[in-house]
Amino acid sequence: MTPIITLTTDFGLKDYFVGTLKGTIYKELSDAKIVDISHDISPFNIQECAYILENAYKHFPEGTIHIVGVDSEPTPENQHIAVLVNGHYFISANNGVIGLITSEVQPEKVVELNIPNPSHGSFPVLDVFVQVACHIARGGTLEVVGKPFDGLKELREFAPSATDNGNKIIGSVIYIDNYGNVVTNIHRNYFEAYRKGRDFELNARTTKIKKIHNKYSDIINFDLERSQRKGAGDLLALFNSAGYVQLSIYKSDLNTVGGASTLLGLDYRDTVTISFV
Repeated sequence: MTPIITLTTDFGLKDYFVGTLKGTIYKELSDAKIVDISHDISPFNIQECAYILENAYKHFPEGTIHIVGVDSEPTPENQHIAVLVNGHYFISANNGVIGLITSEVQPEKVVELNIPNPSHGSFPVLDVFVQVACHIARGGTLEVVGKPFDGLKELREFAPSATDNGNKIIGSVIYIDNYGNVVTNIHRNYFEAYRKGRDFELNARTTKIKKIHNKYSDIINFDLERSQRKGAGDLLALFNSAGYVQLSIYKSDLNTVGGASTLLGLDYRDTVTISFV
């Protein structure tokens, strides 16, 4: 049974790039199963790519091969690598995406790709990554296409930090989703490790929030009359399905009334802090 091959890129769908990848894979493996995770990653946005890929790959069966087409041009500091993590194969440039995914999971194997007669054109995802993916899909090993590598790039700048003797967490916005929800890099586990049962205040620009919900509808007190309840258009913070602190406008529409990102004036890398009291 041929394993699934996933594609995560910043190519968009206007151009021929995604179709070319799929066509080439099918030429090599006529029974291939290809799944698009996303082609709408913001150009060269490593953190966004890692966030989407980290929260998607876990839902695929072990043995799945993930091609990562973001910032993939090889340089002496951006090597091409293949990594085995949690039974999944990732083929990427060493740009920090895989380092973010493996920040809490030890990879089983990491190799720097060294395939024979590689094409050094402007489309390395096609020229190199697809070749390696098809090799693995046929049952090939990483040792054949690469040599052991211990320089996996880690981007610590994207991690939250605790200051003031653990009384404050300083995080940042790592992703704005399709609804305009603002996702921070503060995970529930990190938050709880420093909270220790204390009250807190979350600050994002001029916004202050003192409660984090577990789901969107938690904002509604169904014991109140409808006219007295919070509801559509109201701001809330919650732990999203990936476990990260997220700011949302309940039942928002980014294309009409706006979402949390536009209404709060928050964008990628903006600071969000949590102070414990």
